Amino acid sequence: MATNGAQEAFAPPDVMAAVMTMRSGEQEAKKHAHEYLERFQKSSNAEPEATLFAAITLRGKITYDLSTQVPASELPALRNQILMLLKHFAPGPKPIRVQLCVCLAILAIQMKEWSDVLPSVVQSLSDSPESHACILDFLRVLPEEVTEGRKITLSLMECITSWLREVPVADVIKSPLMDIVFNGTTSDNCSQEASECLCTMLRETSDVDESQEMIELLFPRIISLKPQVAKAAEEEDTETLKALTKVFATAAESWVVGIARQPAHFRPLVDAVLECALRDTERDVIEHTFTFWYELKLYLVLDIYIQGRMELVDVYSKLVDILLKHLEYPKPESGNENDLFDGDREQEEKFREFRHQMGDTLKDCCEVMGVTDCLTKVLQAIQLWMSKYASQVTNTTVPHWQELEAPLFSMRALGRMVDKDESIVLPQLMPLLVQIPSHEKLRFATIMVLGRYTEWTAAHPEYLEPQFSYIVTSFQSDSKEIIRAAALAIKFFCTDCKHLLSGQVLQLQEFYDQVLDKLPELSKEEITEGVANVVACQPTEEVYRLLKLYCDPLIQRLMTKANNATDEEGKLALADHLQLITIFVQHVVPPVSPGQENPAVKYWQEVFPILSTVLDNFLSFTPICERVCRCWRNMVISHRTAMAPLLPDMANKLAGGFNNSREGCFLWVTSAILREFSEAREHVDQATTENIYTFFEAQTTTFLRVMTELQPKELPDVIDDFFRLLIDALLYYPQRLIPSHLLRSVFEASIYALTLEQRDPLSSTLHFLRDLLSYGGNNPATSDRLPEDTAAEIRTIIKNLLVTLGEGLVKQVMAGMMITFPRDCFADGSGVLLALFDLVPLETHQWVAHTIQLLPEGTVSPAEANRFLIKVKEKLESGDPSAMKNVRAILQDFTNTYRRRNVAPRDGLGQLEATRFQFSG
Repeated sequence: MATNGAQEAFAPPDVMAAVMTMRSGEQEAKKHAHEYLERFQKSSNAEPEATLFAAITLRGKITYDLSTQVPASELPALRNQILMLLKHFAPGPKPIRVQLCVCLAILAIQMKEWSDVLPSVVQSLSDSPESHACILDFLRVLPEEVTEGRKITLSLMECITSWLREVPVADVIKSPLMDIVFNGTTSDNCSQEASECLCTMLRETSDVDESQEMIELLFPRIISLKPQVAKAAEEEDTETLKALTKVFATAAESWVVGIARQPAHFRPLVDAVLECALRDTERDVIEHTFTFWYELKLYLVLDIYIQGRMELVDVYSKLVDILLKHLEYPKPESGNENDLFDGDREQEEKFREFRHQMGDTLKDCCEVMGVTDCLTKVLQAIQLWMSKYASQVTNTTVPHWQELEAPLFSMRALGRMVDKDESIVLPQLMPLLVQIPSHEKLRFATIMVLGRYTEWTAAHPEYLEPQFSYIVTSFQSDSKEIIRAAALAIKFFCTDCKHLLSGQVLQLQEFYDQVLDKLPELSKEEITEGVANVVACQPTEEVYRLLKLYCDPLIQRLMTKANNATDEEGKLALADHLQLITIFVQHVVPPVSPGQENPAVKYWQEVFPILSTVLDNFLSFTPICERVCRCWRNMVISHRTAMAPLLPDMANKLAGGFNNSREGCFLWVTSAILREFSEAREHVDQATTENIYTFFEAQTTTFLRVMTELQPKELPDVIDDFFRLLIDALLYYPQRLIPSHLLRSVFEASIYALTLEQRDPLSSTLHFLRDLLSYGGNNPATSDRLPEDTAAEIRTIIKNLLVTLGEGLVKQVMAGMMITFPRDCFADGSGVLLALFDLVPLETHQWVAHTIQLLPEGTVSPAEANRFLIKVKEKLESGDPSAMKNVRAILQDFTNTYRRRNVAPRDGLGQLEATRFQFSG
């Protein structure tokens, strides 16, 4: 023993011997060893850093070597020793104390027999105030270490999932790892990760013939999980229920062929998927089953699997019952019927989307069960509600309305599946529908159902009147949703039952006129389309009178709106109203032979001056210009050559409108006139044909003047419309357009337009160029075969044009494909170049070579450019029938490579910039 301040010597072997003695069973020896170690800890030899290192080392040994180096019988002694060390280091240093707490926490996790961890630790360390810090540290680190154990488990699951991509799945299925994965599916720590791992394995067994051995191993183990579904549902353990549902559904999807072949054998699996759907009271997991029901249906409807269909039809029947329950709107916790989702708009939108998914699954059930059985369930659900609650309905309350709305939604979802000849269930259902109580959700659902079954109603006219009356009275509702639904239903009724409603065409006009102003814009268009269909089916001699009856009030509203349109809102309302007139133009097209007076055209002649005045007054407001032009364009498309009496006035308005507004919509109508009067040329006199072409040239001249004043990027839409017009002109008037004095200017304008970067105008420009170049060869894009002398003359004109302007075209197309064109335009760009190679191969090769020289320095090496040009030349000179196809591939490879390696220059295209377009005509 040291005296007078002398230090006792502590040799490392003696310290280690004392530590080992602490783990022996002799009390006296342990006492002496403990006293020795206490003196060591208080000595200067026991530096804090060394002690901390020892504590960290102890933590590592407990974490990784406990099970292999310490017998289970010695674990309690190790625990007591750590507790003693904790008491000693309770005052500090804190890092050592924390490491010892971690050691104790890891030991607690691994000592399964230590069941009273917290009480025993608190009891051991609570005898002094200094030890309270130890208790708090231990309480903090214990959950962290438990979580760390969960992380290891998750890492294991992810590791197995990852290795499944490389290792044969059969090796994993036959290994002890499967026990870990299956246990994990019901574990609180890793159910999602384990289920994903298992699902990955299951997907690898989808070839049931190749994977039969693996399926035999997996199937009983999968089924053994089934009792866990009820347990998870009862405990409201959504995560476990979701994990189990994914496993069952994935197994069923993977083995769906086997299920169709052996329904009895796999029935427990199908029932497990069904139970998951049933137990999902919160609608959290049922969506994972939808794919399986769909894929199984695809097999069961085949004749070869008729036995499977017979054995599994009851499953789909039960599924319908489950879906009907899940389709019900929730009952709000607040009791506020006006806010079913308690203010959660995201949840409301999710529910709406979810219902439509369930509607698709209902259709799957219907295909397996048959329409009659499926509709019968809907009928029974409605009848059940009627028997239970109909007597309790008042003017203000409808008890349990959710149970009635769900089958109504189901009936609507099944509408596509029901044939118009169905005569068993629908005759019982339809009378019930018009008795549905006047609750907003119920009335909306009923209207949507009636609108969905209008084809059936057309085949069963005895049901029309009560249904149509139900829809008409719905317009008195204060609900915007109901009114919108009613307008849509009117459209369907008037379309499918137009012949049945033709006798009520006068009453229908009164109703239309009364409700129109109360409707939102979309509903106005829908109801207008409906009544226009009824007018359209009237006798030809009645059309003029009925158009006047229906449209005169619309024209009166139009003039009122035009007079009041002083701000943008008023102008937009005017533009929207013009669309209603256009709907009548589109749908009321009486069958009139050429040469006879067309009653519809007669009426539109009366309306035309009013539309012209509206256009003149609002020429600077694009939406109104577009709506008037759309109306006129549809007049031309609907009535074709019968519009001849209107052509002179319309052409004047179109020419003046385009000249003053520079809006592309005026070119839409020009194109329609050109096309419709050319396709029915046998009914058009020569003077009219000449006038139409003269009108086209005037529009072209105006466009070219505009193109001189503005950059292409300032009028992309007009360029798009103009070149679409040119495509039609080239199709019907090639013998006039190509020899025309305007062709060179049009060609130069097309090259200038290729500087654009928007897809639509570029596509129409490139299409025009491809069509134009086709006239230089033997397969021109024309609607009529040209006389040989005319065709030869045109070929010469095209080739002469290319000699002077071809290089500019090549430069601009190459610049576009390498730098500016969107990807969708590559094919048309290469199509133009191939046409040039076909017509003037040597010159085009030289132009391409010159264009490459104009590229920014350093972007293409001389050797690379030379290789490209040699390849192209070799293919052109090969005489191979597939030479052009090979040239296309070489072009696209070169331009794509350039595009990948080089960024478009910010300061423009340099020498590749297009020459500014000039027109002096």
